[in-house]
Amino acid sequence: MTSSTAIDGVRTGVIAGESDRFERILRAHGPSLARLASSYADNAGDRDDLLQEIAMAVWQALPRFRGECSERTFVFRIAHNRAITHLARRRPIARSPVDEMDVPDPALGPEQELVREERGERLMQAVRNLPLPLRQVVMLTLEGVDYAEIGAILGISENNVGVRMSRARELLRKLLEKRI
Repeated sequence: MTSSTAIDGVRTGVIAGESDRFERILRAHGPSLARLASSYADNAGDRDDLLQEIAMAVWQALPRFRGECSERTFVFRIAHNRAITHLARRRPIARSPVDEMDVPDPALGPEQELVREERGERLMQAVRNLPLPLRQVVMLTLEGVDYAEIGAILGISENNVGVRMSRARELLRKLLEKRI
């Protein structure tokens, strides 16, 4: 099941009036949600399950969205809450040494692609090993969310976001140096 298929499963049976709004939200935020889900899940199956759970939670919460924050903040807050729940109930699994990449770059040769995949996997593995509060800030920053919005999503101050990001960078640097 691919990430888009995971989200497609939630689309079945959607009420016509809310369907357009839900579809627009998934089009606008689906790729970001897929990347976010991959930071919490070690394999494609778990990632797709989490992504479907996020999509279902967004669908269920849509009627309660009052516009007090941006739509993006609303969606990311739901996604992070669902991801934390996912982490809390998952059982430990052995990590595979190589996780497939969803978007290969056709301009690269096979050797270059392998190097790129290994670097990407090393980075994602390092991100997965960060403590949850640091991982959340890193993934939202990678999605282009500014510190003020990250603070709103996570319920922390903008200064705290900066502190967490600084700590995350330092820890990522150490984690990546260990593996060289």
